[in-house]
Parts: sequence; structure tokens; C-alpha cells
Amino acid sequence: MLPSKTLSLTIPRNWVDLYETIWKPDFFPQWASGLSQTPLEAEGNHWVAKGPKGKVKVRFSDYNPFGIMDHWVDTGLGREIYMPMRVIANQEGADVVITVYRQPFTGDARFAEDIACVERDLQALHTLMTT
Repeated sequence: MLPSKTLSLTIPRNWVDLYETIWKPDFFPQWASGLSQTPLEAEGNHWVAKGPKGKVKVRFSDYNPFGIMDHWVDTGLGREIYMPMRVIANQEGADVVITVYRQPFTGDARFAEDIACVERDLQALHTLMTT
């Protein structure tokens, strides 16, 4: 089992409305820093973008009525990184929840950087959805 850290952020927007706005793969580069270097382009059953460290391939869960936005990121190192993501109702608003798994052979400093990156991305999503 991989160690993990689950991060969440509340956005003052109806969860269904929020999910309908952000679930599309081509919306991710607007807030996800690992995908924000270029627009995503469909390529077979995944999407391709230029990330900060080179070409990135991403697979996304299909549209669904449950707020599930899981995605799998392949940075070209031979392993997909699973990123579970949910949009969950929180009364009139929504919680966006992402779990970050510490990858094998990843040190404490790198895992902390990964968590900080996802925290910044969630904040960017919040800003995008509330301004």
C-alpha cells in the first residue's frame, strides 16, 4: 500500500453545477499546473499535453452522475499515477477532494512538493470558480 494524503477545498457552488463545469478533460489545464503548459489533445483513449517536465498522457474517468473525476497520469516513466478526485455536495456548496499517493522511491521532500502542488491547483480551481 502507498502512503497517501487527501486534500479538499470547499467551493461555494452547487456540486452538480461545479461538476458539470469542470469534469471535461479540456478544462483541466485551466487549473491543473501539471497540465497547463499546452491544451490537452485527444489521442486514442487518453489526452496528451506538455507538462512542466515534458509530455504527459492522461486518462480520465467517464462522465458520470456521481461527481467522480478520477484520472491517471503517465509522465513517460512507465507507470501511471492514479489521482482519485471527487466533487461532493456540501449543503449549498461543494467539496473537491483529491488523494495524492506517495509513489514508490519518493522521498519525504518530493512527496511534500507533490502535495503542495495539488494544494496550489485546488486553490487555482477555487479562484477560477469564484471570480
